[in-house]
Amino acid sequence: MQWSSTERQGCVVASPDGRVDEATAQAFADHLESSVAMAAESPGRKLVVDFAGLDYMSSRGLRALTLAKREADAADVAMSLARPNTVMREILAISRYDKLFVVSDTIEDAL
Repeated sequence: MQWSSTERQGCVVASPDGRVDEATAQAFADHLESSVAMAAESPGRKLVVDFAGLDYMSSRGLRALTLAKREADAADVAMSLARPNTVMREILAISRYDKLFVVSDTIEDAL
């Protein structure tokens, strides 16, 4: 799994790429934690996680999202998800994470 973060319109856009499974879940969680901290310091206090590069996410990845959401809420950071592919949309729907997070079709909509 690869990870990159950029700043757009005063907000942090974090872009994981690959699969979030047993082997990569801890790295995913660590990157999410760092991204929440970056967003807390950004003028917009917003974190958008760009799912366009994600192929799959296991329950450990979903747990990492839950923990990151708690951290974001505690830091007064708005956290949302953007551009999930069909597989990721299904995973978010089955787990009901599409009810927990705002999920947008584009990064611009998320910002």
